[in-house]
Amino acid sequence: MVKRKAVVAAGSGAAGPRGGEKCRAVVAMSGGVDSSVAAALLVEQGYDVTGIMLKLWRGEAANLDSGCCNVGAASDARRVADRLGIPFYVLNFAERFEQTVIENFHADYASGRTPNPCVRCNQWIKFDALLERALALGADVLATGHYARVRSDGGRYRLLRGVDHNKDQSYVLWMLDQAKLARTFFPVGDMAKSETRRLAAELGLRTANKPDSQEICFVRNGDLPAYVDEHLPAANRPGPMVTTKGEEVGEHRGIARYTVGQRKGLGISLGMPVFVRSIDAETNTIVVGERDELACGGIVACEINWVDEPLQAGREVLVQYRSHGDVHSGRIEASVPGRVEVAFDRPVEAVARGQSAAFYDAGRPERLLGGGVISSTVAAAACV
Repeated sequence: MVKRKAVVAAGSGAAGPRGGEKCRAVVAMSGGVDSSVAAALLVEQGYDVTGIMLKLWRGEAANLDSGCCNVGAASDARRVADRLGIPFYVLNFAERFEQTVIENFHADYASGRTPNPCVRCNQWIKFDALLERALALGADVLATGHYARVRSDGGRYRLLRGVDHNKDQSYVLWMLDQAKLARTFFPVGDMAKSETRRLAAELGLRTANKPDSQEICFVRNGDLPAYVDEHLPAANRPGPMVTTKGEEVGEHRGIARYTVGQRKGLGISLGMPVFVRSIDAETNTIVVGERDELACGGIVACEINWVDEPLQAGREVLVQYRSHGDVHSGRIEASVPGRVEVAFDRPVEAVARGQSAAFYDAGRPERLLGGGVISSTVAAAACV
């Protein structure tokens, strides 16, 4: 391994090599700077490290500008692995990715929901299929470049936000439970992004200045409208655009082209700002309203996973429903396995079905308690 000039404190995650043993770690290498430095830190800590990249595409990669999950990224990851002196492999998970993440993406858009493919990829690919494969290969831990932290507390694992709140990715990790956290390592979680890039540069890693991935990896050239045209014809049919009172005010271009809270690109002029209030896939209708009509007083979330113990009714929580959005205080109104109802303390705006809801501890905002997928919303007026 290339020796670095200045040692940065090793990142966070599960405990380091146990009892002097040389633990084996598989690092999910995307070809970006974060996973590159994650691998470097584990080598520094004495792990027996193997780098693995997932091939999630068939034939030619769809989005060469996504920064990950393409041939160029695989080349970058391989050269980083060579620099670190660790073995590197590419595993073909394309079929599983299509049958889970992409099919869910299509189904969500067709039903008027807002999909989150990055959450689903973590849920069904990285921390399911890849973790299973890593353990089968004899690894003790699976490490990724996510900005989050895992801490052991009295024999239980806690999942915390990354130190760099501008890069925190705990929101997309709500599906992790105790069994997965025991085998999961986030080496860059205690670092700021600037530290990660600095360390990569010191080590001479080719990914040091590589831009962060932004686009959906399977949407060709990042052109979502073109993707919708090609793959989602049922969600691309024109239909009525109506107000919350049922008055038809225009025609939309297909429900997959809109999301709750959207203002621009509606193609109507009502003499006042209007926003997408809801999407009705059954009637192929877009409902628009004024800003105050976006107010949401509560949510129902399904597919619930608790990081530790299930939360009970009455528990105060902080709710985040966008990847880098604000948190909003609320209270668990009802909780049964796989489903919770949450009431916000104050109305919030533009909550969409299909978005993930991550629940954080009201008393310790760094701590992620669990999360799920929003299945329905409650209008603010209904909560008064």
